[in-house]
Amino acid sequence: MFGVPLEQLGFVPPVSAAGRRATSPGLKPSLEDDVLRRAFMGSALAAAAAPLLDLAALDHLIAAARDARRYADHELVGHLRDTLNETARTDVLMGAHRALPAALGILTAINTTARDAKPDVRRQLLTLGSRAAEFTGWLHRDAGSPEQAIVYWHGQAKEWATFTGDGAMHAYVLMRQAQALGRSDPARMLDLARAAISGPWTLPPRPHAEALQQEARGMAMTGAGTDEIERVLDQAHAALDRATEPVAPTACTGPLGDGYTRERLMAQSGICLREAGRPTEAVMALQDYVTPEAFAPRDYAHYSAFLAGALAEAGEPDEAATVALSVLDVASAARSGQAIGELYRSAQALFPYRERPAVRELHERLLLLSAG
Repeated sequence: MFGVPLEQLGFVPPVSAAGRRATSPGLKPSLEDDVLRRAFMGSALAAAAAPLLDLAALDHLIAAARDARRYADHELVGHLRDTLNETARTDVLMGAHRALPAALGILTAINTTARDAKPDVRRQLLTLGSRAAEFTGWLHRDAGSPEQAIVYWHGQAKEWATFTGDGAMHAYVLMRQAQALGRSDPARMLDLARAAISGPWTLPPRPHAEALQQEARGMAMTGAGTDEIERVLDQAHAALDRATEPVAPTACTGPLGDGYTRERLMAQSGICLREAGRPTEAVMALQDYVTPEAFAPRDYAHYSAFLAGALAEAGEPDEAATVALSVLDVASAARSGQAIGELYRSAQALFPYRERPAVRELHERLLLLSAG
């Protein structure tokens, strides 16, 4: 696909019976390996990012891959920043599986060019790289990638944030790590959320509100009392009240958490209420705030899947199945692992009602989805 031998892509030739590596006709001497890796990086990035950049930007990126000392400059950082923001928009509109190639191409460019870039450009590249790595962790999570891929990119994001002294970004990644745990490790989720809030850094108001909400969810999942959970949720609302910047369009490079809205906080609070065993209150919160006007289609499907589960637990199986069916196609088209996973969880809650027509249809369609 990239027009280069397999060895240049990192595939190791098999060991022959005599104990020596078999060599393909395309394998180059080791002295050229670094040049070849950089040349491949340029072609791979071009393939991944071509739909997002003009020719001048692509030429600049490939030149920087070959001679970072000369071409890794502020203009290059600008090209990569624009590409990352466009990749974030691709994720919202088309799903993580469509955004991942460009995100990985951007990270390859940053990792390669930052090694030889001048100090001020290197710092900018690593700052951008921290944002890109956190975003890539999110993409892997929504695409249903193995846990180690998500963990790797969160670790890379924290490392680069540490190199650049960006404490707020380090805290933000801790909060994202808490979210990525889902329901698998509530105690660790709570520890990560609290570390994001109380560490030696200051989160801006919007991500601070989100981290507090995540703390409340961890508390709900570990058996905290209603009053304690409500107190932390009140703190989250107070933190969001302190936000002075307007909500921004989808991007990766603006103020941290600049897309965190009151509607998202209320939707996540509804999830928290469900985790606390209060499904009727969860339904009210989710129905009031989860609307097609407030969320992009993929996110609307994600939160609607939680609404379906809350309705099932509140004893409304027909409505739960109807809500789930209404967003199943959107979740499937976006290949959103989070939304689809939550729809399966809702279907499990609806199993006792499997003879009802809408519930039966939901189970049948999910079965077809898993078979496909």
